Amino acid sequence: MTPRIAVMGAGLIGKRHAMHVAASADADLACVIDPSPTGQAVAAEYGAPWVRSLDEAMAGPRPDGVIVATPNQMHMRNGLDCIAANLPALIEKPLCDSVTDAERLVAAADAAGVPLLTGHHRRHNPLMQKARELIQDGSIGTPVVANAMFWLCKPDDYFDVAWRREKGAGPVFLNLIHDVDNLRYLLDDVTAVTARESNALRGNAVEETAVILLEFASGMLATVSVCDATVAPWSWEMTTGENPAYPQTDEHCYLIGGTHGSLALPSLTLRTARGERSWYSPFDVQRATVSDEDPLARQVSQFARVIAGREPPLVSGRDGLETLRVIQAVKQSAETGARIAL
Repeated sequence: MTPRIAVMGAGLIGKRHAMHVAASADADLACVIDPSPTGQAVAAEYGAPWVRSLDEAMAGPRPDGVIVATPNQMHMRNGLDCIAANLPALIEKPLCDSVTDAERLVAAADAAGVPLLTGHHRRHNPLMQKARELIQDGSIGTPVVANAMFWLCKPDDYFDVAWRREKGAGPVFLNLIHDVDNLRYLLDDVTAVTARESNALRGNAVEETAVILLEFASGMLATVSVCDATVAPWSWEMTTGENPAYPQTDEHCYLIGGTHGSLALPSLTLRTARGERSWYSPFDVQRATVSDEDPLARQVSQFARVIAGREPPLVSGRDGLETLRVIQAVKQSAETGARIAL
């Protein structure tokens, strides 16, 4: 039986989820849950019932799972409601807007035995899965160092929306969370963080630039730099082509170095030494290829398999919690100037 998935929240990302569920061969769109006229319009666009609340959705034909795409501060409450109704839930990132709330949500799901997933959809991208495979099969040897960049320019009118100028809305919380989750998926758990931030250009309450040192359980180190005020192409958005809203460039956003080779993403360019491992040796260069599939669509299909009990979540609620811990440590380090151990 095809799982029936409801989408809660009809904003920009909620609409994309509704589109992918409606188009999926692995799931049916049960309903759109949103009290606003926008919710009614999205439901009509994709031929699904419109309901104003989860209670109203449960009063009709029961959905088998829910994608929660409401504002961040509503994630815990909405997630707890799904768990109370015994409904598997995929919560958009961040899992919650605080580690405390995320811990409560994960604990509730564990206690109830209800599947809880986090919408870090980039883990579903075939290029990420191939990169993880190359690293785990020893193609670069032991990973020792990495560099990740999120450099681009958010236009001035982006900040006409007041909340985007306030604490909690800067690129560390809104954007870096994706890159941290990618690095955790590819490499290892983060054990300590040192970070610095600057808002010298715009003077808003939120940062526009941050530079971060991540320490991993394996002993490897990574630097991550984030800036939303530079005209530059080095970001996941600008390099992967994952979201057609952004122009795609032939550049890299992640570089990962190991004892026997290095890997560049998103091109999946693998460089190893021709002969002896030495700075005098030329490189052998290979480039892996992967299928071009929308990770949001793949996420819907995986959620359907989780609902059916066929496999565990690729990105669990606990994964979302651990990534959120790193982001909280970044903010704490930037505020205090201290190295934060996790």
